[in-house]
Amino acid sequence: MNQQLLRKLPKVDELLRAPAVEALRGEHPEQTVTDAVRKVIGNLRQGILNGQIDALPDQETLFAQIAGQIRSDVRPSMRTVINGTGIVLHTNLGRACLSEKAAQAASDAARRYSTLEYNVSTGGRGLRYSHVEELICRLTGAESALVVNNNAAAVLLVLSSMTTGGQVPVSRGELVEIGGSFRVPDIMEACGAQLKEVGTTNKTHLFDYERAICPETKALMKVHTSNYRIVGFTEKPTLAEMVELGHKYNLPVIEDLGSGSLVNLEQFGLHDEPTVQDSIRAGVDVVSFSGDKLLGGPQAGIIIGKKQYVDKMKKHPLTRAMRVDKMTLAALESTLRSYDNGTWSDIPTMAMLSASADELKEKAGILCDQLNQAGIPAQLAAVEGQVGGGSVPTQTIPSWAVALEGAVEALEEKLRLGETAIVGRIHNDRYLLDARTLWVEDFPTIVRAVKEALA
Repeated sequence: MNQQLLRKLPKVDELLRAPAVEALRGEHPEQTVTDAVRKVIGNLRQGILNGQIDALPDQETLFAQIAGQIRSDVRPSMRTVINGTGIVLHTNLGRACLSEKAAQAASDAARRYSTLEYNVSTGGRGLRYSHVEELICRLTGAESALVVNNNAAAVLLVLSSMTTGGQVPVSRGELVEIGGSFRVPDIMEACGAQLKEVGTTNKTHLFDYERAICPETKALMKVHTSNYRIVGFTEKPTLAEMVELGHKYNLPVIEDLGSGSLVNLEQFGLHDEPTVQDSIRAGVDVVSFSGDKLLGGPQAGIIIGKKQYVDKMKKHPLTRAMRVDKMTLAALESTLRSYDNGTWSDIPTMAMLSASADELKEKAGILCDQLNQAGIPAQLAAVEGQVGGGSVPTQTIPSWAVALEGAVEALEEKLRLGETAIVGRIHNDRYLLDARTLWVEDFPTIVRAVKEALA
């Protein structure tokens, strides 16, 4: 039977001459259509060989498959996704979403010439980082600032410029690994510095750092464990204590803060996430953090601190290799201005984190009603979400979602593979769309997609 079906498979040339496929060749490049025909025939052949196909599709279905394959092939790989997971800083889905103003600023910088390195006042060359440095310093209280392409690069630059050829004491409880196997011990070695482990996993005292100080010590380092927590019988010195110790021995204190919030999240019920300003007020000499996490801006690594150290980094050979482009700077400047003028609630990340349970229930109720009106049984469900992006790892955020029941695995797959990808989550045999990370303007798209998936 397999051999008979294989012999009946239409030839690529025959399909390309069919009127329905000829019409597609008038709309798309010839190679695109040819590749799509080959893929469809190849999929049929593989299905027959695997025993998954026991009858060939009719011509109408076959042509529809070819047209669908073309749509899939020409669709951009990087495209919009509707995030119904409730994870605000979803790393796989691009982390922080830019505000409308920041996105427009990036678009303007991309489409037109700009003042990237031009000073219109003098008519001469300008400085790339002048667009954001003053803003960052005003918001954080730091003396100086520098921006590179992400926080991993920021840590690499800080250590390369300040610790090469020496030792750096770090608590054993802070030897973190973040995404992509980026490990503090490995990056220390790559920078030409020697890691000096101090304390234990759960307890590190100030005297542990002091005992580790020797003539080869170049700095003391603090790593904020933003993607995990050690709880229970624990102890660690405060930032102020570490700064006092460092300055006693004329050693700078470096902190990799990770997420880097400019707003105290306690007001939203999120605890144990320090602000950037806290570190500067404590006297930390150099602090690095991300731009696309709790800041809510574009991907960037922001370095702030004492001018004498940041100036040295600006002249380091690695800085040019790690510099950010005009679109990132434009988006970052716009994001920082939202904080500066007190309109940070316009930033999607902050709007999502600050949304109350009542607001989210009302929002989920709107989508639930729209689904029910379309004949789709849906219910409201109280759920728990996450900040994500390695931020506030031990806490969940109360939220409200729309719950759908039935063949949830099949529904999840169809929505994920739809024209506009919708990513939700399955919990207790229910498909959930968390209102915290949804936009109301996307509700008609969601209703239409769910209706088609269930048809």
